[in-house]
Amino acid sequence: MMEYEHKFRVAYPETDQMGTVHHSNYPKYYETARWEFFRDLGITYKSIEEAGYLLPVIRMNFRFIKTIQYDDLLTVKVVLKNLKGARIWFAYKLYNENGELVNEAETELAFVCRNTWKPCMTPEFFLKALEANHKHEPVRA
Repeated sequence: MMEYEHKFRVAYPETDQMGTVHHSNYPKYYETARWEFFRDLGITYKSIEEAGYLLPVIRMNFRFIKTIQYDDLLTVKVVLKNLKGARIWFAYKLYNENGELVNEAETELAFVCRNTWKPCMTPEFFLKALEANHKHEPVRA
C-alpha cells in the first residue's frame, strides 16, 4: 500500500445554509488529494489523457463522522489499496486540525481507453511510476 497526505483549508462557498461543508464537496476533496498523490509520484492526469487513457470513478462510499466548517484546516490521508487489471482502489481518511477523524471514504476507478471508453489494462508507464516510488511490496496484484 502507498500513502500520501494532502492538506487544505475549507473555502466559504463549500458550506451550506447549516454552516457546514456540504456533502457534495467530499468527492472533490478526495479527487484533489488523489491527483496530488499521483503528481507527487510523477504522474499527472494530463499525461494519462495524452497517453490515450481516462480514469473514471466507478464506485464511491463515504462515512460522515463529524461536521466541518468554513476555514477548517483539513488533512486527507490517501491510501492506494490495490491495483488489479483495469481497476484501482483507494481509501481516504479526512482529519480536522485537532487530528479527529471526520470522514472516511473509498473509491474504485477503472482505466478506460479514451476513444472507446472500454476498460483496459493499467498502462505500463503508470505501473513503472508506482513501482519506482514504492519502497516495500509490489503494487501489482
